[in-house]
Amino acid sequence: MKSSVEVLSPTRVRLDVEVAYSELEPHVANAYKKVAAQVNIPGFRKGKIPASMIDQRVGRGAVIDEAINSALPEFYGQAAREHKVAVIGRPEVDVKEFVDNDKLVFSVEVDVRPEVKLPDFSKITIEVDNVKVEDSDVEEQIDALRTRFGTLTTVDRAVQMGDFATLDMTAFIDGAEVDGGQANDISYEVGSDKMIDGLDEILIGMNVGDVKQFETKLVGQQDGEKGEVKATVKAVKERELPPVDDAFAKLASEFDTIAELKADFVVRLERVKKMEQGAQARDRLVEKLLADNEIPVPDNLVELEVNDHLEGEGRMEDAEHRAEVDGQVRASLKSDFLLDAIVQAEDVQITEIELTEYLVRTSQRYGMAPQQFAEELQKAGQIQQLVAEVTRAKALASVLGRITVKDASGKVIDLEELAPKPANPADLVEEA
Repeated sequence: MKSSVEVLSPTRVRLDVEVAYSELEPHVANAYKKVAAQVNIPGFRKGKIPASMIDQRVGRGAVIDEAINSALPEFYGQAAREHKVAVIGRPEVDVKEFVDNDKLVFSVEVDVRPEVKLPDFSKITIEVDNVKVEDSDVEEQIDALRTRFGTLTTVDRAVQMGDFATLDMTAFIDGAEVDGGQANDISYEVGSDKMIDGLDEILIGMNVGDVKQFETKLVGQQDGEKGEVKATVKAVKERELPPVDDAFAKLASEFDTIAELKADFVVRLERVKKMEQGAQARDRLVEKLLADNEIPVPDNLVELEVNDHLEGEGRMEDAEHRAEVDGQVRASLKSDFLLDAIVQAEDVQITEIELTEYLVRTSQRYGMAPQQFAEELQKAGQIQQLVAEVTRAKALASVLGRITVKDASGKVIDLEELAPKPANPADLVEEA
């Protein structure tokens, strides 16, 4: 086989391939066998029909077409590997010439990954924010803790923002009550916006016994379907928060004084903000690399992804939304190309242990058991995506170790100290 490659653009190439008939012969033989097993010719058993009879009854041209169709992926793949073409997207094949018993000539146009030039990472300096815990940060933590230990007290007044209202609710569509659309004695925090669109607005100012009916998008119905909800207020409660004193510190923590509790929050928040420095360094490095590199993306690939997205939303004709999604897809592809270039340059390989650790950490963010999370990924066909994420994260961590990271005051940050502790792979094993 002879082949050559021509670069048509930074993201597209054409492969020209010439295959000697001797290389095509095995595919021709297989094509004869396939046709022989499919046709019925009197006097011959299926699968035992001579090639000459197939040529006479079916035509050699049909056999050659079958042989070429089965052979093209093999020879195309061989040519792509020979020229180290990083193919993405669907190839467009054009059979230029076939001379029986002599040669097959074809060309393939296909999108490819663009070349990404990476810098000398040891010469890069990234600045991150200083670690500084403000009094407001500590007060926010104290208020959150007070909320956990607060008590609800019934009040005789109209509903205000932040109150807890006890509600009876009924949903209607076109005046008819929705099957299963009734719920009684619901405790709802007014202002949390966690239930039904418009509920917070109508509750403000209502008193016990008041009833209001309003139009809204109904949860669990067809996408975009609206109906009406009738809400009845049965009780109004306000949350009373404990005072910030030593007694509260003893109640809510292992500390005896509020000063000790606040000092502990300072230590914890400093630790969190230091971890944030590592994430910030990573994000700002990627931003810098993307800004410093003009990474082209294949228009064909962008169009396919945009169309798939819009078709799933039923918004194919929404030009404004199309432009928005187009920008998002291009940004995502550029980031992927950059990170994959780093993976290749760093020759990164991941181990099963690293994959398991990442799986454990990620499952915790979703509040799922690692084994259950792994099964859901398997069902959704997203294991390969997970592997890509882990590989890219490892490659990025590798180059982060070579850059200089300073905070806004000029202090050099040691990212190794900020690295998260490995998760326990044994967590994947379910207890008997």
